[in-house]
Amino acid sequence: MTRIRILGIDPGLQSTGFGLIEKEGARLYYLASGCIRTDAKAELPTRLGTVFESVREVIAKYAPTEAAIEEVFLNKNPWSTLLLGQARGVAIAAMTTAGLPVAEYGTMQIKQAVVGHGRAAKTQVAHMVIRLLSLAGEPQADAADALACAICHAHASGTLQALDRSGARRRGGRVLVRA
Repeated sequence: MTRIRILGIDPGLQSTGFGLIEKEGARLYYLASGCIRTDAKAELPTRLGTVFESVREVIAKYAPTEAAIEEVFLNKNPWSTLLLGQARGVAIAAMTTAGLPVAEYGTMQIKQAVVGHGRAAKTQVAHMVIRLLSLAGEPQADAADALACAICHAHASGTLQALDRSGARRRGGRVLVRA
């Protein structure tokens, strides 16, 4: 049975969560998780560079075969959304320059995959991450979100592989099934 190693990323300028899991068949195994923190007093380019280099270090250390990242959600503050988008962009650049295929998932999609309800609270997501991965304790909030993103991808990747075998095509994030 093939094992895939998935890197999940919960992007943020102040704190970017990362989580690594392995999937073998229907089983999921926890590997590592943590948070990449940037210096709030540093200039924006320096902070973005920290996110980029740190994601590259995680990739070099754990050698994932696939990656998943949470999509940007709209904040009430447009400036916060812009900063989040920039942090997300450098994380994606770090993953793609390392040769990883990157999947993107919305917050509600991740919650649905992990909890079974798209409007679940963060505490419910963290609790299910602990249960699904048999963790001894609760990971940091951003790390739990990154692990949830990786779990979402683990569930979705099996479905996408089955659709690929059926002759479906993917274009622009959509799956086109031949009738």
